[in-house]
Amino acid sequence: MLNIPPGLDPDLLRSFVLVAEGGSVTRAALRVGRTQSAVSMQMRRLEEALGQPLLLRGSRGLSPTPHGLWLLDRARRLLAMHDEIVANFRAPDITGHIRLGSPDDYALFWLPDILAGFAEAHPAAEVEVVCLPTEELLPRFDRGDLDITLFSVGYASHHAGVEGERIWRGPLCWVGSATRPSHLMQPLPLVLSHGGCSWRQAATEALNKAGIPWRMAYSSASQTGTHAVVLAGLGVTVGLSASLPPGLRLLGQEDGMPALPELEIALVSHPGAAAEALAEHIRRGFRSPPATARAA
Repeated sequence: MLNIPPGLDPDLLRSFVLVAEGGSVTRAALRVGRTQSAVSMQMRRLEEALGQPLLLRGSRGLSPTPHGLWLLDRARRLLAMHDEIVANFRAPDITGHIRLGSPDDYALFWLPDILAGFAEAHPAAEVEVVCLPTEELLPRFDRGDLDITLFSVGYASHHAGVEGERIWRGPLCWVGSATRPSHLMQPLPLVLSHGGCSWRQAATEALNKAGIPWRMAYSSASQTGTHAVVLAGLGVTVGLSASLPPGLRLLGQEDGMPALPELEIALVSHPGAAAEALAEHIRRGFRSPPATARAA
């Protein structure tokens, strides 16, 4: 049972989640359409209502206190339930075929919960999922071959002149074999996607900056393909921190790997009730950790 005081404004919790996740009042203010001072006031009101400090300022921005971390998990779940109730009562009947694009790098992590929730709310709608790299999804979206698409913000999206709506930001991590020390090989064998991939660009730039020699051992547009090679101990790759297959582990600075930038995921959709309904489910899904992550 969620132990949230009665009468606590969901808008305060929504702003808190955005500040805690992004480490910045300014970024949260842009997301909720308020001024920076208004969001700062919301954070003070929330701390006063709960009687505990929730955020601390450090060298990398704002981060949750222990009480803030406790609240963050529950606020995500409460907001997901709140938004689901509102959406289900306000949403029109959605029918027809919706074409959704997504890189497979994070499709398996987020999409199962999102698609299940959408199917429950709109059983008459059919969703076709197309998993391709960002640089292939965006031209398809521009041609009208996709109604809505997720994409990784980076070289490919900037080159295509696409901004989109930022819906998630989090760490990009090095991934290696749990049993074979391929990260100790020289030059470092990389297992990544092709040249236009923002993850590949982030990895190679980090290695070059750190002065670590590397070679491209294997290229694949599929995360399944990269994981198979890393599981064989033939190289290292990059990915998200959650839901790694058995046999893989995260590699950090203690393993001699340089820091990687954060990953941003964005969303674009064409006008239409069906696309907007699915887009709202996606927004809610990315605000709350998937069931697979909560169970891990």
